[in-house]
Amino acid sequence: MRWRDVKQKRIQTEEHSDKKSRKESRTPAYPYASIGDRLKAFITDSFLLSMPIFYIVIYLVMNGREGFRENMLLGWAYILVPLCCVVVTFYFVSGQTPGLKAYDLKVIDIQRGEKPGFLLALLRFIYFNVVLFTFFGLFVPFFRKDHRGLHDLLSGTAVIKLDVKR
Repeated sequence: MRWRDVKQKRIQTEEHSDKKSRKESRTPAYPYASIGDRLKAFITDSFLLSMPIFYIVIYLVMNGREGFRENMLLGWAYILVPLCCVVVTFYFVSGQTPGLKAYDLKVIDIQRGEKPGFLLALLRFIYFNVVLFTFFGLFVPFFRKDHRGLHDLLSGTAVIKLDVKR
């Protein structure tokens, strides 16, 4: 092996090929969803799933804003329990809420590579609400290449793009 051939990249050294194989092994196993797609799906779900529940609880169950204001803790429980049931059912059955489906995204169990089980879907919903209401961890996806949020890291899930050509 001559140095000139190695320098002109006609022959790869073992060290160079090891670096190349390490880079290839670091490529993501899944086509992770972008932050923009995840945000659009969240906004869509907010209008399709959350808003009807908010309206029903505030105006039909609690008799208006004043009733909700008087019993705010009970009102939030009335909102979050049905929302949890709906979202967890969507995750468990298909791995997609209507918003995720609209943008060809899917929630998967990162270990198995398929839709999450019931307990994992429930944990993801709980972790997401803790992160959302405390603002702790909302900016984690901006600092990660795979764009997984704190709730995804804690629950072992990821949001992937379905229509990516590999």
